[in-house]
Amino acid sequence: MKHVLFSAFCLLCAFAQAQAPYDIIVAQDGSGSFTTIQEAVNSVRDYRPEGETRIFIRKGVYREKLVIPAFKTSITLIGESVDETVITYNDHANINKMGTFKTYTLLVLGSDFRAENLTVENNAPQLGQAVAVHVEGDRAVFKGCRFLGNQDTLFTGNGDSRQYYAECYIEGTTDFIFGPATAWFERCAIKSKKNSYITAASTPQNHEFGYVFNRCTLVADSAVSRVYLGRPWRSYAAALFMRCSLGAHILPAGWHNWNAPEREQTARYAEFQNTGAGADTSQRVLWSRQLSSKEAEKYTPQNVLKGCDAWNPTSRAN
Repeated sequence: MKHVLFSAFCLLCAFAQAQAPYDIIVAQDGSGSFTTIQEAVNSVRDYRPEGETRIFIRKGVYREKLVIPAFKTSITLIGESVDETVITYNDHANINKMGTFKTYTLLVLGSDFRAENLTVENNAPQLGQAVAVHVEGDRAVFKGCRFLGNQDTLFTGNGDSRQYYAECYIEGTTDFIFGPATAWFERCAIKSKKNSYITAASTPQNHEFGYVFNRCTLVADSAVSRVYLGRPWRSYAAALFMRCSLGAHILPAGWHNWNAPEREQTARYAEFQNTGAGADTSQRVLWSRQLSSKEAEKYTPQNVLKGCDAWNPTSRAN
């Protein structure tokens, strides 16, 4: 009898431990605390003094235009399956003339946001800009996520925001990674679905760093053969591709000036030790640079994203 009771106790402990990592569970079948992600986010205490709130999202397609308000800080969303936990919506810029910046599926305004193991999608038809993820909050981290869309899939939308993307999949057609934030992309897969441009940075002039892609893999649909690494949305756009695998779809010129020759004097585009069919630099535009090994030493997540608070996104403590 004691053995049976002890076994039952162990099972209860194991169950409790399995449940403990999450503060809130979202499930469409009613088995969790809430059936929508927005309800779960809204339930979190504003500026929660206890710190991080971990929200586990069970498999399902959640048709939501999800907002993480500025006063909901340290929110973490964790999907049960990156392929089967999907947040989706279908707004695009030409619906009632809403413009690009209201088309998001996920809008992150709160700082210290994290997302892991889930998909965010804007599945609007190709009738205009259609943002899947729009991030304004500072110290945002995405790990093992998928961002699906066409034009303007990922908007890094705040010049004072620092963002870290690790082992994510990002697809799109035109300017599908764009904005003014400082952002580091580590071992991400970047897929072009159209002959066009990957990045459209608008880095502020007084920011040393913009986009850094490290050890990423750039691929394309089979019909795609003419893609630029980026073009400057604003004059001081900064982007670096380092140690990346560049597919044959990357054009020999590498970069485009957005039909504004004056931006060639100010845009900050660079590469370092890339490989693959698209990595040949012999025909790159003369206003881009190849970093030396010494120059590349300063490009680490800890240095690029440190800011005034020494944020280190590679440390789970942060």
